Amino acid sequence: MDLGLRDRVYLVTGGTAGLGFATAQALVADGARVVVSSRTQESVDDAVARLGEGAVGLAADNADPAAAARLVDVARSAFGRLDGALVSVGGPAAGSVTGASEEQWRTAFDAVFLGAVRLTTTVAEELGDGGSIALVLSTSVKTPIPGLAISNGLRPGLAMVAKTLADELGPRGVRVNSLLPGRVDTDRVRRLDEQSGDAAASRARNEASIPLGRYGTPEEFGAVAAFVLSHAAGFLTGAAIPVDGGLTRAL
Repeated sequence: MDLGLRDRVYLVTGGTAGLGFATAQALVADGARVVVSSRTQESVDDAVARLGEGAVGLAADNADPAAAARLVDVARSAFGRLDGALVSVGGPAAGSVTGASEEQWRTAFDAVFLGAVRLTTTVAEELGDGGSIALVLSTSVKTPIPGLAISNGLRPGLAMVAKTLADELGPRGVRVNSLLPGRVDTDRVRRLDEQSGDAAASRARNEASIPLGRYGTPEEFGAVAAFVLSHAAGFLTGAAIPVDGGLTRAL
């Protein structure tokens, strides 16, 4: 299928590793151009080198109020346009509701929630008919994940922001969706397994709860994300799409 991505331009935050990098790869493979970002210049340079022609990057922290405008400026200066974004909001520290300090909640809210809202609304101002935004959230939008209390608290709110923004931007022909990855084999998920004290046993337990019986790959997520961002998904907006091998039991 031709996704209609040739020469279209997308921001991919968190685009140097894991789900973000896999999405950038899928976009570039179909002819798109990408601006990838992460916190360190070293990781940005490495990702751009691996992505090859059609990719540029910028070291930027989503929590920085200036980051969103800087990323849009890079897209304009490098490629002369912007057609959408994959906004990866990162993962707060693990822990319980009662064990998390007020400062931890505030820091996570600034970085994860406000950072994502700022990026999404800044990008939205640049988009015209055919524009597309996807937020990388989590299956915790629909059901809590044990030990990830702060994430469980923030991500459902972001999903509702995305849903509301889809209503606001729909008349302009701009689409907004949320992607809900489950247990995908990324560094973060491997770290969560390791925190159990027995990574292999944790993975086995989690795989047993997934109807497909395995963790997903970043490439499988990236293919879904590229489709959702593309013209091929032109009538898809306001959706929260699990990419989880059937893990989520809620509708």
